[in-house]
Parts: sequence; C-alpha cells; structure tokens
Amino acid sequence: MKQAREGKCSGEIGGAEEPLLNGRIKTSENYSLVSAIFPFLFPALGGLLYGYDIGSTSCATISIQSATLSGISWYNLNSVDIGLITSGSLYGALIGSVLAFNIADFLGRRRELILSAFLYLVGALVTALAPAFAVMVVGRFVFGIGIGLAMHAAPMYIAETAPSQIRGQLISLKEFFIVLGMVAGYGIGSLTVDTVAGWRYMYGASTPLAMIMGIGMWWLPASPRWLLLCAIQGKGSMQELREAAICCLCRLRGEAIGDTASSKVDEILAELAFVGEEKEVALAEVFRGKCLKALTIGAGLVLFQQITGQPSVLYYAASILQSAGFSAASDATRVSILLGLLKLIMTGIAVLVVDRLGRRPLLLGGVSGMVISLFLLGSYYIFLDHAPFVAVAALLLYVGCYQLSFGPISWLMISEIFPLRLRGRGLSIAVLVNFGANALVTFAFSPLKAWLGAGILFYVFGVIALLSLLFIFFVVPETKGLTLEEIEAKCL
Repeated sequence: MKQAREGKCSGEIGGAEEPLLNGRIKTSENYSLVSAIFPFLFPALGGLLYGYDIGSTSCATISIQSATLSGISWYNLNSVDIGLITSGSLYGALIGSVLAFNIADFLGRRRELILSAFLYLVGALVTALAPAFAVMVVGRFVFGIGIGLAMHAAPMYIAETAPSQIRGQLISLKEFFIVLGMVAGYGIGSLTVDTVAGWRYMYGASTPLAMIMGIGMWWLPASPRWLLLCAIQGKGSMQELREAAICCLCRLRGEAIGDTASSKVDEILAELAFVGEEKEVALAEVFRGKCLKALTIGAGLVLFQQITGQPSVLYYAASILQSAGFSAASDATRVSILLGLLKLIMTGIAVLVVDRLGRRPLLLGGVSGMVISLFLLGSYYIFLDHAPFVAVAALLLYVGCYQLSFGPISWLMISEIFPLRLRGRGLSIAVLVNFGANALVTFAFSPLKAWLGAGILFYVFGVIALLSLLFIFFVVPETKGLTLEEIEAKCL
C-alpha cells in the first residue's frame, strides 16, 4: 500500500485491468462523447465571457471617450478613470477569488457557476445601462467577481466530471474558449466602435451568453466527486449522496456507462478513503505536506504564466508590425484580431495533442520557444533595430509558444493537481495568484520600461522564462491519463 502511495508519477496508465490505488481492479471508464459536450460547454462559457470582456473593453474605452460617439455627457475621462474601466473587472476577479476560498466547498462547483452566471448578467447590464461613471465602475466590479468565480469553478467542474481519457483536451479547450471570446470581443467592438453609444452594445452583447450559461448550469447535475466528498466527510447521508452521485454520473456519461455507474462510484469512494479525503482541510494544512506541494506546482505555474511578459509582449505588437511595414498595424483592433486568430490556431493544436503528448512536453517545448523569442525581442530593441523581421518572427513565436504551453496547460494543471478536499481552496489561491500577478505586471510595466528600456525589460522576462523552464523540469509532474485520485496518490 505504501508503495502505491509513494510511487513515482509516470503519467501513464494501463488498460482496464490495472489495479487501483487500494488494490482493487479498475473498471473501464465508458462514456458517450455526445454526453460530454454540455458538461464542458456551459462551464466553458464562463471562460468565453472572460475573454470577451478583455476584447470588448479595448474597443469600449475608445468609444466611451469620443465626444461625438459616446452618447454621454461624461465622456471626458482622465487616465485614472479609463484605468478603472479597464482594470475594474480584474480587481473584481481578485475579490471573486477571495470569496471562492470561503464558499467553494460549501456551494459546490455547479452552484458556484450559477452564481457566476448571475453576476456576469447583472454586471453586464449595469455596465451597459450605466447613467454615470460611478455606476459603470460598479458594473465592471460585479462582472469581475463573476470572472473570479467562473475561472475558479469551471476548471474544477470540467476536471471532476470529464472522463480521464479526454480531461486534458476538455480543460485545454476552455482556454480556447477564452481566446475565442477575445476575438469575438475585438470583432464586435470593431463593428460597433463607430456607432453612437457603441460601448453600451459591446458590454450588453454578453448578456445572452450569461443567461445561457446560468440556465445550462441549472440543468446540469452536480459534480459526483463533490457529492462523494460531502458523503465521506459526513456532510449528509452516505447512502443518499452515493445514490445522487450515481444518478449524476449516469447523466454525465450517457447510455454508454451502462450498469457500471455504481461500481465506478464505489471505486471513487474507495480511492478517496485510501488517500485520506475523509478529513476536512484546516487552513494551516493547506501549507503543509502534499497540499503544499500541490500549491507550489499550481501557484508556481500561474505565477510564471503572468510574469514571463505575456501582456507586455502584446502591448508592443502594433509597433512591431508597424516597423515591419504592415499597414494594418496602424489599427490596433486589426492587430488584436490577427494575433487572436493565431492564438486560436495554436490553442487548438494544444487541445488536439495534450492527451497524446502529455502536459510536460508541451510546457517544456512551448516555454523553450518563449525564452528564445524574448531574447530575440530584447536584442531587436537594443542592437537589431534595422531588422524588423526578427521582431515580427519573435512576436509570432512568443504568441504561438505561449498558447501551446502556459496558456492552456497552466489552467489544466491547477484543475487536476489539487487533492479533492483541497481543490476548492487550493484553486482559489492559484486563481488569486494569477489575477494578482496579472495586475502587478500590468501596473509595473510602464515604470519598468521607463527605467530599464524595452530591450533590457524583455531580457528580464527571458531570464524569468528560463527560470520557469527549470521549475517545470524539476517540479511539475506528468498527469496524462491518470484519474484525479491517482494524481493525488502518485504525484504529490
């Protein structure tokens, strides 16, 4: 038994006859692909709405400052006001991440996503109909709290309900939805930016998706693993919660599961008991033992995801393409759409190969490409300014490699690396680190650029990316093909 608990995480599993952690024989995990669509789609809409907010806001800030097209009398906003509109949802997401730490395990993944959809809807309506600047900022904060809850609960729900054979693809596909939302935001923004009060249409356009997300999550079943966690922790009748988990699993897997749902639930229950999930997590325990190891892996990945310069590189995209003679680069929206399409393509590739190649190869390969591109960008701004093609190639290499690695894989890893009883709190800390680091990098970028210069700053990002490569190589395990319970026992 001890050997099973301490075995090295290889990331590979055998067929249906492989023994479970507790010595029992694992039954095959049968599922219907059609039945897996909706348990992925409705939570993933939370990511799409997050991406849409990023894209639409870049156009809305142009619209709202126009004397002729804003449609309001308070269009004359200063830089601080625009900063509040732009980053309001980000700070709301930080608040949502803190809230998730306390309410996630109490509400469950499904109800947290329903609450998120409600906040998306209210925030979008308040922002779109705002009669004054202060009301608009409140709407941005409310929408942001919805982002924080959605980005916390969606990967958990997808990870806990997806068959292990396609779990990586489905969670990575959520990142695809974020990028798809960004492209949609840029597209709708570019179409309505020349319309009077166009910013109201940009923000209002997200309300139908928020309603679909909320209705869809109301219709979906609860996470069977969350129900079983409640059962073994004595938060209800064991028999009733077990029967509820079987019903939920049947709905999630479709007819293909046949009469194996009961034995699958018993397998999960036995594995949860084997790895000690019956004990509730005390706050101090989050920072000890395997909980600390999971937190180090998860928070480390999302931290490096942000501090390797992704927002900063995109900030320079328009000027880099302009220097290379691309006329479309004079229009920042067109540049954003072009890069968004590249991000979509590369994320799609990651989705297709993540469950075949594994998490570590994509991270190691993608981040290696980011290191090369960042040093090329630094060199361009210091002594290769006569060769703009170098900067264009580095820019495209960076965006492509980021979307193959940190973009989707960080969210995938944090959704599966935490033990079940820690998953709610652990993921909230990871999401808080993600949004906090995003806010810090965004805030610090301009003063650092003025102090160091663009070239040195990209070199600094390159060194950080190199450190992240070492972190991935020595710390991050492979989780391909393992059930969530096997990840806990073998990788932590």
